[in-house]
Amino acid sequence: MTKIGVLALQGAVREHIKALQESGAEAVSVKRIDELNDLDGLIIPGGESTAMRRLIDKYEFLEPLKAFAKEKPVFGTCAGLILMAKTIQGQDTAHLELIDMTVERNAFGRQKESFEAELEIKGVGEDVNGVFIRAPYIVNVGEDVEVLSVHNDRIVGARQGHFLCAAFHPELTDDYRLHQFFVQMVDETKKVIA
Repeated sequence: MTKIGVLALQGAVREHIKALQESGAEAVSVKRIDELNDLDGLIIPGGESTAMRRLIDKYEFLEPLKAFAKEKPVFGTCAGLILMAKTIQGQDTAHLELIDMTVERNAFGRQKESFEAELEIKGVGEDVNGVFIRAPYIVNVGEDVEVLSVHNDRIVGARQGHFLCAAFHPELTDDYRLHQFFVQMVDETKKVIA
């Protein structure tokens, strides 16, 4: 069975694990570097990107995560998307730099401006419920990045190779299609690696 980890430093870990299980994958929370070793894919959940980076540094996860991502799929949601971006507006440095995109943090406003919207996501569905909580958005993407979803002229979902990202929280709904899409990506990558 496909085994996917959820980086469990901060954020909605339990909800992602449930969504992965509902999507037919074995799901585990990842708190130690050695737990990356037997995974087929990884989700970096939402949370607060600055706090998550501090925890990544504290537990020396940065280089192991970059090494993992060279071969295996990674899916970042909300803060996870920020951590995956090559460029972050208003910051000199980025984090994992996995996806060729520029992002803006808290682009849709503060916590009280949180909202839900029906999204069309390429390859997933035309009526996916997106939960936006202090969400970032993607300002622009490089030529190798496929835009999967746009809301009010802002890019909120993208894919580059075996990397997937969403500005919203798919784990906070009972619609598991985006997680199923990621599980499929992981399965396809497994076949290539094998």
